[in-house]
Amino acid sequence: MAALRKQLRLYLVTDPNLCAQTGIVQTVRCAVAGGVTMVQLRDKHATTAQRIELAVALREVLQGTGVPLVINDDVTAAVAAEADGAHIGQGDISPAQARAMLGAGKILGLSCETAQAVRDADPGLVDYLGIGPVFGTSTKDDHARPVGFDGLAELVAQSSLPNVAIGGLKAGHIKGVLGTGTDGIAVVSAICGQTDPQAAAGVFDAFEPEHLR
Repeated sequence: MAALRKQLRLYLVTDPNLCAQTGIVQTVRCAVAGGVTMVQLRDKHATTAQRIELAVALREVLQGTGVPLVINDDVTAAVAAEADGAHIGQGDISPAQARAMLGAGKILGLSCETAQAVRDADPGLVDYLGIGPVFGTSTKDDHARPVGFDGLAELVAQSSLPNVAIGGLKAGHIKGVLGTGTDGIAVVSAICGQTDPQAAAGVFDAFEPEHLR
């Protein structure tokens, strides 16, 4: 669990539109060189076959880095591509179903937007929680009402599971997020679509939760 908390420190969620010019594979390669510690492949409009193909390419890029790759919402693709795990939302398949498909050795993340969802997350099935949205974001148009830093702190306190904050977060939010007790900060547009993804990731070096030092 301690190792996973550290891997969640700077969590990159890919966006195919924002990464269109540079490409997802090259964006991830540069971002990891800049300090990204975990990658989530998210493409809501891709087919399972397309996600598998891209995930295999990303696995090659991440080989030897120690940076895990999880696939958003498509457990079938995660299994087929031999990714490190999957990330699911409240409206996707259940954690029990996802765990049965993934097996015991893979990472399973779960999005949680309310205190009840955080409390209901089963540590026997789920490895970490994606908590938020902290702020509104244009990269996910169906997100719940933003919780802000105070709401994030309240949600983090509801579970002992490793967790990562997500939702409209930029480098300027580092101090605010650090004060909530979360293990990591998840970003999309702060890295995806930036002219220099490596430099953009490097700005987040200042994010180091005190309890993980």
